[in-house]
Amino acid sequence: MSEILYPIGIQSFSKLREEGYVYVDKTEYIWRLVSMSQYVFLSRPRRFGKSLLLSTIEAFFEGRRDLFEGLAIEGSDHDWGEYPVLRIDFTGSNFNSPDSLKIHLDFMLSHWEKRYGIAVTAKDAYGLRFGQVIEEAHRQTGRKVVILIDEYDKPLLETVSNEPLQEIYRGDLRAFYSNLKKQDDHIRFAMLTGVTRFGHLSIFSDLNNLQDISMDERYAGICGVTTEELHRYFQSGVENFAEREGMSVEEIYEELRRNYDGYHFTPRNSPDIYNPFSLLNSLSAGSFSDYWFRTGTPSFLIRMIRDGRIPLRSISDCDADIRSLSDVSFDLSNYLSVLYQSGYLTIKGYDREFGSVTLGFPNMEVERGFFDSLFRIYTPMPEQETSFAIRKFVLDIRNGRTEDFMQRLQSFFSDFKYDSFDLQNLERHYQDVIYILMKLMGFYTDIEYKTASGRIDMVVKTSAYIYVFEFKIDRSAQEAMAQIDSKDYLLPFKSDGRTLVKVGANFSTETRSIDSWITEAIY
Repeated sequence: MSEILYPIGIQSFSKLREEGYVYVDKTEYIWRLVSMSQYVFLSRPRRFGKSLLLSTIEAFFEGRRDLFEGLAIEGSDHDWGEYPVLRIDFTGSNFNSPDSLKIHLDFMLSHWEKRYGIAVTAKDAYGLRFGQVIEEAHRQTGRKVVILIDEYDKPLLETVSNEPLQEIYRGDLRAFYSNLKKQDDHIRFAMLTGVTRFGHLSIFSDLNNLQDISMDERYAGICGVTTEELHRYFQSGVENFAEREGMSVEEIYEELRRNYDGYHFTPRNSPDIYNPFSLLNSLSAGSFSDYWFRTGTPSFLIRMIRDGRIPLRSISDCDADIRSLSDVSFDLSNYLSVLYQSGYLTIKGYDREFGSVTLGFPNMEVERGFFDSLFRIYTPMPEQETSFAIRKFVLDIRNGRTEDFMQRLQSFFSDFKYDSFDLQNLERHYQDVIYILMKLMGFYTDIEYKTASGRIDMVVKTSAYIYVFEFKIDRSAQEAMAQIDSKDYLLPFKSDGRTLVKVGANFSTETRSIDSWITEAIY
């Protein structure tokens, strides 16, 4: 049996095809795109195959017909002539100084100017130089130019906290990208990719000819791996995985779905999309792990949640105006848009009447990784001890050992550093930590659960138990328990059939921990 070559991290279409790696055929999308559009923008999360997509389009316009043998696009009526392709890649550079972007642009422009024999008269006029390259490439080859720009927004994303430098970059990029309109007569096709959408970045203010396909149903599967593609291209890999793990093929497919599937990039008629980076790593390694999340976490958002500037309960299963998903605000006033575009939330439902969408975590990898990142910021526990401690909490809650759980929780809070508490919002802080802990334990958890008579601080559900928690600050566990009873917080769950457990607890600002609690199980 020949070894399956998984193209993990390979962004070169020619390398992938020439060296026998598995290729998920996206050329049907590409043919539709280049046939129907001239200027295109696509937003997708990092490591979703945007660079490979541009490399494929590059090889197509370079006339590399041999690379497309057996693919959907081979039968098209494309002339397979060689077009001049200008590939602009921002992925490999850091943009942390005023000269970084200029150096990057100058390097690319100098290469093209040398290729076409262009004399440089104004070195710092990057927009003008780019326009000259486009015109000369068309004149010398007799074919209009193809422009491919990878991660166009990277210079701006890296300067989120440096507004003066970001404003300089906006000016430079605005002049550079203006050629996509000024040089229209010389351009055959242009495509830009990035994580964030372009509408509000103030670098395309006069560019109204870009077609945004990010939420276009026709291109929902242009990046990533659909369920049908998983079965078509990776069946043998799944079979190998199942044999190694002693599991059935169906069980492996289900675990892959739970961990890496669930992305939707259009509000309607979107196929389920698997994260390609995690999927390929999992099949190659024969292991279920958080591959994509480990490559980079939204640390600035995590810290804003920790500081109380973003309410934790609003992160998942929240509603948003579909138009807001196109907005980019670097003060994070529209943090849901940033989370959606970055791949941490995805579309779970759509209300056509009101033009709203429901957002949520796409899969277990993202949800687990997100709460794990939060847990490390909220708590003092060393990383190597986290999973061991969580396992103990899980066994307590799963088996109804409420007293053991509360004692363990008291000890857990007692280990926190004195200055790690938000004294202005102490109840929210305690509530958030327990909520994060419950999510990491894998239980259904709802904070500030609404009932007809009030809001329950937290509800936790397992297969056998429903826990109702009420927390107080510098008061008493008796008062917390009395509130559960007086407002009949158990009423919504009495017909459920599971054992109901009431937990009233009090946190002390003096000890920075739980100082008392009362539990009662109702069978």
